[in-house]
Amino acid sequence: MSTTVSTPDADERCAHCGSRIFEHDPICVRDCGEGCGSPAYFCNYACLAVHVDENDLTAGDACEWSPGE
Repeated sequence: MSTTVSTPDADERCAHCGSRIFEHDPICVRDCGEGCGSPAYFCNYACLAVHVDENDLTAGDACEWSPGE
């Protein structure tokens, strides 16, 4: 599997709040499971965190760790 890195357009909008990402501290996220899909851009970590929480993206994932396993 290979990944292509590219710079988003200057007026790319945040996937959560719609702000222009380059007016803040942008973050690019890509779900690289099967199919990898397009990257999503967030203007900052707060918008990314809210997006993760609202969509329950940590449920059943590596964020649930049991030291006995």
